[in-house]
Amino acid sequence: MNVLFFAVFLLFSLLILRLGVLQIVNGENYVRELERTEEVLVNTSVPRGKIFDRYGNIVVDNQPVNAITYTKTQQTKQEEMLLVAKRLAELIDMSTDKVTERDKLDFWITQNEELAQAKVTEEEKVMLDDGEIDQNEYDALIRERITEEEINSITDQQLKELAIYREMQSGYNLSPQIIKNKDVTDEEFAVVSEHLNTLPGVNTTVDWNRQYPYGDVFRSALGNVRAIPEDKIEYYLSKGYTRNDRVGTSYLEMQYEDILQGQKSKIKTITDKGGNVIDSQIVHEGERGKDLVLSVDMELQKEIEKVVGDYVTQLKMGGGRPIFDRAFVVMMEPDTGEVLAMVGQQFNEDENKIEDYNIGTFTSAYEAGSSVKGATVLSGYQDGISHPYKGYVDEVIEIKGTPKKGSYYGNREAYRQMTDLEALERSSNGYMFKVAIDMAGANYVPKAPINIGQSSFMKFRNYFGQFGLGVETGIDLPGENTGFQAMNDFAPGKYLDLSIGQFDTYTAMQMVQYVSTIANNGNRVAPKVVKQIREPSENNESLGPLVQEMKPKILNKLGNTQEEIDHVKRGFHASFNGANGTGQDLKGNGYVAAGKTGTAEVVYFGPKYQEHYYGDPPHTINSTLVGYAPADKPEVAFSVMVPWVYPNDGTDRLRVDANEDLGVAILEKYFELREKRMNEGGADEDVEVETSDEAAEEGN
Repeated sequence: MNVLFFAVFLLFSLLILRLGVLQIVNGENYVRELERTEEVLVNTSVPRGKIFDRYGNIVVDNQPVNAITYTKTQQTKQEEMLLVAKRLAELIDMSTDKVTERDKLDFWITQNEELAQAKVTEEEKVMLDDGEIDQNEYDALIRERITEEEINSITDQQLKELAIYREMQSGYNLSPQIIKNKDVTDEEFAVVSEHLNTLPGVNTTVDWNRQYPYGDVFRSALGNVRAIPEDKIEYYLSKGYTRNDRVGTSYLEMQYEDILQGQKSKIKTITDKGGNVIDSQIVHEGERGKDLVLSVDMELQKEIEKVVGDYVTQLKMGGGRPIFDRAFVVMMEPDTGEVLAMVGQQFNEDENKIEDYNIGTFTSAYEAGSSVKGATVLSGYQDGISHPYKGYVDEVIEIKGTPKKGSYYGNREAYRQMTDLEALERSSNGYMFKVAIDMAGANYVPKAPINIGQSSFMKFRNYFGQFGLGVETGIDLPGENTGFQAMNDFAPGKYLDLSIGQFDTYTAMQMVQYVSTIANNGNRVAPKVVKQIREPSENNESLGPLVQEMKPKILNKLGNTQEEIDHVKRGFHASFNGANGTGQDLKGNGYVAAGKTGTAEVVYFGPKYQEHYYGDPPHTINSTLVGYAPADKPEVAFSVMVPWVYPNDGTDRLRVDANEDLGVAILEKYFELREKRMNEGGADEDVEVETSDEAAEEGN
């Protein structure tokens, strides 16, 4: 027993002795060691979310690429970075496009310190020492005195070193900065990997770039991913980004940046006071951004882009159309607002080729002409001055001090009584003028003045706004143009022009929202390009779990009865299918469509005016179309807008019904694809949206 107690006593004695050594002898050393360490949390970027079309086809992907990075510490000196840049420049090709004049000046100073100091006087050096000038002012004096010959002495190899060095400088301490991730060859990747022991801070890794399986199809609307713009650095830094992050800088990529960006990996790096890395630990693995599923049908988008592009090219190459260079088409589900295709094609005369201008469907606006007459008739109903089957005399309107205004068929059928249905079928201007005059509360007497003031314009525009004309459509993309509304010209003649779409300007997106509002029985639904948000899938190829479904957003309901809306629908049906309809080409194509044609006589003040015209601007024609199909149960609404398509010179030598030509072609493509998918069993299910009045008022 005594032996056992002695053994226990001996063990406790050794333990106490060991604790004494730790606390008394080495305690201060351990405390100092602890004080010398520092924990730094570093974020590393992850791939962005992917973008799919409505059928699960990948529209935007992430392509792995070789990359060379550099990581500096708090203690890294300029001389060390310059030496690494010099060694690295011997191993890789490096673009010098980003090197600025200021970069060259500073680099010359670092390479020629004695010559640089010789450029300031002893007096100026004393002024620096005495604080009369600061270091920035002193350095500026040196830069000002560096000659062009001295700058030109920097060799091409040194420029490569400088390009690498400036990228090294732009990164944060302990945060990997990409030096090169574009066109890094396998040979460069391998040779840098072999020499990492002589390139402190340099590493080879895998980065990602955006990849577009459909090429240029829908490209402009997708947007770009680039380095953070200088004017937005502070904004993104406040949100946890770093200076070397890439962000969406336009359209879809920018609008859904928070969704696509993903959660960065977080690495805790422990350094001593000398800045040397002691240890690093992964705090959070990170994950790539969430995926977007678009409402866009990329196969339809591709087909419509080709149809529109070929048509614009054909007209342009035919000659005689110096102003014409673009056309737009939007196709949308009228009940849900899901954009199926949004196409803008523009002819580049400098390069003699067609280019994507899809964003023009909601960023550029034009006079739409008679396509808006459905809104005019329904506005008259709302205002209480008209009703279904109301008759007006279609006549040439003569107001004192205003040029005569009448229907396109002139005086041939002057003073002819017609109803609203026939007015929509035949596209009567005179009928719409009478509606507008009554809405203004004015009394029309031929050749006499008429009292129409600013308030009448505002009221008319407010009615049109219920359809989405002249207001924001609510599309989920930035940069929307609401069109132009003159606020300094309230002449009676302009008011009449407003009623037939020849004064204010509208976008193709506004036009499709307007006709959809009629097609779906009065709900103005916000167009949307994004249909769903999803988590990344495990296989990284297919669609992952659903996060959010973008439900239809109804902005307002028309102040019309169902009877009134149905009546205008009958007028739209007659416009395409009646004996005197203006949209005859839309008849007999295997489906029944309804809608309204438009031809606007406009004065051109477009982008070519300053360059090509002097004095009076040329007169030209905009050709437009709105509609939906099938007429009895609309599943697709569409708008066509072809600005400046032929000269308005009083002849028909270059006249072309571009609106109907494109309208027929796009519906043919739509129904071809629809039938193909139905045969394959892949057609979308019909979506029915039931909305209460209360929900509509709240915009849900």
